[in-house]
Amino acid sequence: MSLQIQRRWFNVDEYYRMTDAGILSPDDRVELIEGEVIRMSPIGKFHASCVNRINNLFSQLVGRLAIVSVQNPVHLNDFSEPQPDIALLKPRDDFYASRHPGPEDVLLIVEVADTSALYDRGVKIPLYAQAGIPEMWLADLPGDFVGVFVSPVNGRYQNVREARRGETLRLSSLAEITVRVDDLLG
Repeated sequence: MSLQIQRRWFNVDEYYRMTDAGILSPDDRVELIEGEVIRMSPIGKFHASCVNRINNLFSQLVGRLAIVSVQNPVHLNDFSEPQPDIALLKPRDDFYASRHPGPEDVLLIVEVADTSALYDRGVKIPLYAQAGIPEMWLADLPGDFVGVFVSPVNGRYQNVREARRGETLRLSSLAEITVRVDDLLG
């Protein structure tokens, strides 16, 4: 006799009701990925300093051209609401008070990987591509490079490359903005 394990998938509304009911606390480091509540890795000092550095850099570079959102939800679909380290969002007067931003609002997502590179590459990057996020960068701290993922088509990024120290990146949606890889990685 074989045992069938049944999984219970959650949608975004149920996910928020878990917080309202006290099942999840606002301090829990979790995100909803493809219907599952996933515990996020603890934030180490290198990861935190890189997120702070990128936040500071983008805040100076984009000014009013974009909103710099730090570790806040992006509503990809009814079953996925990740909290990327950095999201550059299209400007809105209400700063997304009426709803979380969706794929149509995102200019760039940046994930910082200190210990999570395999998870980010295997789960989050494909999820962003499937949602149509136009550009995604993965700051791979152990690898000392930035993975650049652009132009999603049929759930896959068509242009993928590794940018190394000494190189400069240009945002596809804000062509006037250039960023040195060294400034991202520190």
